[in-house]
Formats: sequence, structure tokens, C-alpha cells
Amino acid sequence: MTTTTGPLATRRLILQGAASVALLGLGNLPFTASPARAAANDKYPEEAFRQKNEADAIKALYGKTAEPSDKVRLDAPEIAENGGVVPVSVTTTLDKVSSISFFVAENPYALAASYKLAEGAIPAVANRLKMAKTTKLVAIVEADGKLYSASKEVKVTVGGCGG
Repeated sequence: MTTTTGPLATRRLILQGAASVALLGLGNLPFTASPARAAANDKYPEEAFRQKNEADAIKALYGKTAEPSDKVRLDAPEIAENGGVVPVSVTTTLDKVSSISFFVAENPYALAASYKLAEGAIPAVANRLKMAKTTKLVAIVEADGKLYSASKEVKVTVGGCGG
């Protein structure tokens, strides 16, 4: 076994010691949930994720229906060559956005993803969804207590939830 001496060993020891002191110092700091973290701790919408029908999933998640809006921009391919990874994104110009959700009508469970946004967050999300077959994709944005939606038909050629 070879031991290293000189400047390299000294530098390594100093860095290890500084890291240990930094970690010990963190032990005295009080950690509390920030507003963004508190929003993430909201109850998980288990019942909404169990719904097979799009309308039932929307009702279970939000308790009301959404109105179509040109202020919600849903980007998804017209033809998805691989239903296992369909890129989707939503952006909006609406103010006070508190959540954004994706619903895939023909999937075994309609609610594909739901995001809670902290106050002041940029209202945009992107994901890759699994789609069983050609279907309607719906994005719902909750802004200032109201629901707004955009939808698009996505043709799936292979893959997806079924195979």
C-alpha cells in the first residue's frame, strides 16, 4: 500500500475536514417546510387516479368541470410513433395558477399526471406520458379557483399501455 504525502494529501485532508465541519453545522439549523414544499404535501388525489373515465377523474380531482380556453397551450404530437413515451407540455398565460393536470381518455386510468404549483411558480409543465391507443389528451389548468382546458387528439401507432 502506498501512502501519499505532500500537497495532494494535505489538500485532501483539508477538504474532508471542511466537509465534516459543514455537515456538523447543518445539524443545528431548524428545517421547516417552505411554502413550495407545503403545497407538495397536500393530500395525494388517490381517488382521482383510480378513475377510468375522464369526466369521473376530473370530478374526483377538482369537483367541477373546466371550460375550454385559448390561454391554455397544450403541445403534443399529432402522431405518436411510440405510445410508451409521448412528449406533452402545457403552458398558460393565466394568473394565479395552482395546478396543471393531464387526462388521457383511452388509458386504463384517465388521470395521467397532476401537478400542484407553488404561488409565483412559472405555469408550465412537461412530461412523457404513456398512451394505450389513439385518444384525446386533455390538459386542465386551475387558475384563481376556476378550471380551464385544452385538448388534442393524439394518434398512437405502436407501444402504449397495452403493448
